[in-house]
Amino acid sequence: MADRATNEYLNSERAENDPNDLFAALGKQVLGLSVKDGDVVPEDDRVKVVDQVESLCMNCEENGTTRLLLTKIPFFREVILMSFYCEHCHFKNNEIQPAGEIQEQGAKYIFKLDQMDDLERKVVKSDTAILRIEELEIEVPPGRGRLTNVEGILSEVHQDLEGSQKNRKKDDLELYEKIDGVVQPLIKMLNGAKFPFTISLDDPAGNSWIEPSVEEKSTKGKYLIKHYPRSSAQNEALGLGEAATTTDEEGGGMEDVDIIEGQTYDLPVACPGCTRPAHMLLQMVNIPHFKQVIISTTQCNECDYHTNDVKTGGEIPEKGKRIWLDVKDKADLSRDILKSETCLMKIPECAIDVEPGTMGGRFTTVEGLLTQIRDDLRGSIFETDVDDAPSDSMPEAGKKAWNKFFGHLNKAIKAEIEYTILMEDPLGNSYCQLLDEPGKDPQVRTEEYERTAEEDEDLGLADMKTHRDEDGEYVKEPTKAATAES
Repeated sequence: MADRATNEYLNSERAENDPNDLFAALGKQVLGLSVKDGDVVPEDDRVKVVDQVESLCMNCEENGTTRLLLTKIPFFREVILMSFYCEHCHFKNNEIQPAGEIQEQGAKYIFKLDQMDDLERKVVKSDTAILRIEELEIEVPPGRGRLTNVEGILSEVHQDLEGSQKNRKKDDLELYEKIDGVVQPLIKMLNGAKFPFTISLDDPAGNSWIEPSVEEKSTKGKYLIKHYPRSSAQNEALGLGEAATTTDEEGGGMEDVDIIEGQTYDLPVACPGCTRPAHMLLQMVNIPHFKQVIISTTQCNECDYHTNDVKTGGEIPEKGKRIWLDVKDKADLSRDILKSETCLMKIPECAIDVEPGTMGGRFTTVEGLLTQIRDDLRGSIFETDVDDAPSDSMPEAGKKAWNKFFGHLNKAIKAEIEYTILMEDPLGNSYCQLLDEPGKDPQVRTEEYERTAEEDEDLGLADMKTHRDEDGEYVKEPTKAATAES
């Protein structure tokens, strides 16, 4: 029988007003098949969970049967599961198709596996997504949509590579050895003998997904989601048409324009969601005791796409910056806070770990930032049709973990507990408002730190050419040791 989440849904007002919900959770659909002991319910009177459609077999051109299941995937959205079988030639085919529309932005998931349980994480790979096994430089191109787990994806790649190895060993020994150099590490990954390794799932349509876990909040770099605006080529590949272009008559760019602080500028842009003309509003703001930043918002009247972002200017500092804010009461919730897109943010008391690039740049208050984190997570973890009720297919241990996580986060948003926010920004572009003169606010502490070589590499600073040599050519900035020696 269905659990608490399904029962709450059936007793809710929405369930009474919407008895024909096509994309109900599996727990709700199973209730349509459940009968009491001794009762005989005609099959025609039961709820149909799986629809059957007669369709043409592309293998033998006879008629086969396609079975369709419309359902919701926990943490994700509505999908259509399809299974085809031809009784004439016994051809089989399974596929998944997103039932929702193309998302406003593309999405890229990066997942680092370091234990056997990670192989069981569910994966949705739509027909527009590219999956990569980073260490092996293997790429699974866009194609048939799949609903499986990480182990299933790796097993499919292994089977595809291993399938013709016997023939390759006879016909092309060199090619056989090259592919075997990939197959053997892949087998170790499946057996758990080659941890850690990383997979990435890049979908310009935003309809792919890797299952999250509450434990990721305390593990740096394990699970990362990046949303990005699609390029013109990606929009065209998705059938959205070529990106709209603007001319000088329509408003042009910002050439020869002096940006005045506090003044709002309206720029014509192409909407990343539908490629139609949209508007970007931007304004330069001077943050006291910090620097000038540009706040921008993009709004499309055609598809209701909207996004906000914050960009900082000025030179790149020699060192990164760490900021600690001790939140003790409700007054601290109203502090202005700027989290740049390169900033790592942690709240140990709430098990929050926001990786750089996940939320983009945000200029808001402490309360606003935490509320956004909560709402983004809640929308992906809990069923949308049941308030604060986890999906009925979520394991009980997962429900308890997520309920505990959101309980602590709600208390933090209301300042019912004390906690510390740490922002670590290698570019020093993050900021927290002071309630007193610099150095006199006991709840805010800052320190500068030397960036690591890995951070310089990730930020593109390792190859940046900013110094002119004797011939006037730009070269890399000389190191401190070289400068001292000269």
